[in-house]
Amino acid sequence: MKEFDPGEAASIISVTDQVRPVAIGMPVTSVHFLGDHAVFVGAEESVAMVSGQGDISQVSVSLVSVHGGGILCAVSDGKRIVMGGDDGKLVALDAKGEVTLLATDAKRRWIDNVALHPEGAVAWSAGKTAFVRSGRAEEKSFDVPSTVGGLAFAPKGLRLAVAHYNGVTLWFPNMVATAEVLEWAGSHLGVVFSPDNKFLVTAMHEPALHGWRLADNRHMRMTGYPGRVRSMSWSVGGKALATSGADTIILWPFASKDGPMGKEPAMLAPLQARVSAVACHPKQDILAAGYSDGTILMVRLQDGAEILVRKNGTEPVSALAWNARGTLLAFAAEDGDAGLLAL
Repeated sequence: MKEFDPGEAASIISVTDQVRPVAIGMPVTSVHFLGDHAVFVGAEESVAMVSGQGDISQVSVSLVSVHGGGILCAVSDGKRIVMGGDDGKLVALDAKGEVTLLATDAKRRWIDNVALHPEGAVAWSAGKTAFVRSGRAEEKSFDVPSTVGGLAFAPKGLRLAVAHYNGVTLWFPNMVATAEVLEWAGSHLGVVFSPDNKFLVTAMHEPALHGWRLADNRHMRMTGYPGRVRSMSWSVGGKALATSGADTIILWPFASKDGPMGKEPAMLAPLQARVSAVACHPKQDILAAGYSDGTILMVRLQDGAEILVRKNGTEPVSALAWNARGTLLAFAAEDGDAGLLAL
């Protein structure tokens, strides 16, 4: 395996001098774009909204209080960021910095998972209960056998995947039909649908992914990781799923009708550090990857060509995101050391 040092870094293309440092001043767990405003979600109470000029030569940072305690989850559709906290509240933040209270758990339980539907519905969970609110329709809830580990809306129709111990429940909130359960032993956490609605993949508590082809519920075992997968990102068009959890970027193929069944993943950009965050570009076949030593690389999917965005030597990279046009990359490490790169 290789490791970046000042001499070796000069052997590949570097854009580190084009990165605009941003002083966040708090631990960061995720970053999202509302238009061209980068919003860094803190671990406690506040988010940092960062706006800059077109060339990001000047940036301004404003803190917005969103919760009365820890921020446990956050998701964005580009128009708003919805967050849940250990204060039992579900809130939304818009590009103007205005905070709206969406729900308060009746028992003041932690709201630790949240999902947004492309058409505006929101889902969240507290304990074993998943909730959905769609437009002006009344709030609906559904209990699963164990604590909810993750939530995801299908890209088509109002269908919610609820990950939990020993599988995933597929629930149609607007239908009286019995929910479908996809079973697989173990604790299932993060969950994602493929953009074409043909596959469902979960990140497990053990160092593995598990998947199902939804047409026939055939299993896809996606194993071999040295560590837990905490970050997943679909490439443009859903042709591949990039993940963290190893000392290379693991890229599973999903272009065929069988997905990764019987196939080995591609392994890109190896380092002597574990990948901690991945974010695929929204328009092109490239991705950004952050590592446990603070390194950030941009990687071309076709041939693995690398561009150095950030050198190593800091806390693990905890947050990566592109804006919708793919012209801005935002990142942060666990200690709040952050930056913006304009392309």
